[in-house]
Amino acid sequence: MSARGRWFALGAAALLAAAAIPQSSARADTPPKRDLPDYDGRGSPPTTPGDVALWVPRVIFSPIYFVTEFLIRRPLGALIAGAERAGWPDLFYNFFFFGPDHKAGFAPLVFADFGFNPSVGLFAFWNDAFTKGNDLSLHSGIWTSDWIAGDFADRIHLHGKDTLTFDALGVRRPDKVFYGIGPRSLEGSQSRFGIGELQGSATFDFPLWRSSRIKAGVGVRSVDLYHGHYGRDPSVEVSAERGTFPLPPGFGRGYTAEYNHLLAALDSRRERPAEGSGFRVEVEAEQGSDVRHSPASGWIRYGGTAGAFYDLNGRHRVVSLSVTSLFADPLGQEPIPFTELVTLGGDGPMRGFYPGRLVGRSAAVATVRYRWPIWVWLDGSLQAAVGNVFDEHLDEFRPSLLRFSSAIGVESVGTPDNSIEILFGIGTETFDHGGQIDSFRLALGSNRGF
Repeated sequence: MSARGRWFALGAAALLAAAAIPQSSARADTPPKRDLPDYDGRGSPPTTPGDVALWVPRVIFSPIYFVTEFLIRRPLGALIAGAERAGWPDLFYNFFFFGPDHKAGFAPLVFADFGFNPSVGLFAFWNDAFTKGNDLSLHSGIWTSDWIAGDFADRIHLHGKDTLTFDALGVRRPDKVFYGIGPRSLEGSQSRFGIGELQGSATFDFPLWRSSRIKAGVGVRSVDLYHGHYGRDPSVEVSAERGTFPLPPGFGRGYTAEYNHLLAALDSRRERPAEGSGFRVEVEAEQGSDVRHSPASGWIRYGGTAGAFYDLNGRHRVVSLSVTSLFADPLGQEPIPFTELVTLGGDGPMRGFYPGRLVGRSAAVATVRYRWPIWVWLDGSLQAAVGNVFDEHLDEFRPSLLRFSSAIGVESVGTPDNSIEILFGIGTETFDHGGQIDSFRLALGSNRGF
């Protein structure tokens, strides 16, 4: 008899023996349960300030907890458990991932940011392609003949965790939004423009202490701007002819920019599963020159963010506060193309606004965020921000010109290269304009950010 059979026979015999014992005698011979002894002599763990503070967001966000717990986590848990019993994970894993050690694979992509054209596409990868430490990846998206995008990357692993990435990006889409430049742009001024972009870059990434890193890169970006369309929104040139706003600099002529980029971040947080308290200070700069028209036509964008993070109970229920300042200055006599100015919204600060909703020479934003785990691969996120774009060097900055933005969503944990998210956000006009909510954003799917 096999070992498995012997254990089964022993278990069956034990069950039969237990069934033969009279229930009354079994209950009489069973001693009462005793309290758990205090083995280390320390008593019950003390209540921490984090335990007390945790009740504040629990009460305030109880409706959000109901949604994430009973409408997302539990149904998702039941679905995953049922799929595991049916053997679906192995089936999908072997279908989408293949090759030796499953180092190559693909997955379909779908993303909808309501108010823009949706996209469907493909993500494919091949790790250790041709040689060990050489990873290839491809993101693609398409929607009709005038919306197409692709991003091909070759990441080479150097010493330790250092990497060198060569990236080629191409995008053509007709539905980008523009509302005017400066802090007083209005939601009712929404217009559309088309963009065709080709970009090639090389970037070094040097991870340092904990989550700190330095990234430095060079590249060339060619941009053409043209008549846009989406729904009934007017194009940028039509709105300019109506006097809604001046025609933005760079529209209709395009540019080719050689650029240099540098990011340095000091981050005390460790990677999961370590607790999420810490701080992050980040500075970033990019210098570009329009070589298509004149070497004297250039710009520099720079800025920084400082943030503090507090894990309320050591289980990644993290409250954070961050402050961001961004600037763009011309290098030469020509104005900066409007697509190279500072922008807020989309995947950047003030996520309740559309991508590119706010455009200016500078920006200042303060953000409060609460992030909590709802499943193994999913986090809930709630954030509120106050800020706006301004003229050069925060000229005319004052509280009455600020706006409010808020967003709530669910996003995957892991690499941002192919994150999955569900997001709902709102944004307001400036406080001196009444601060009314007139911007709504809903995004679903795998967000690549084309």
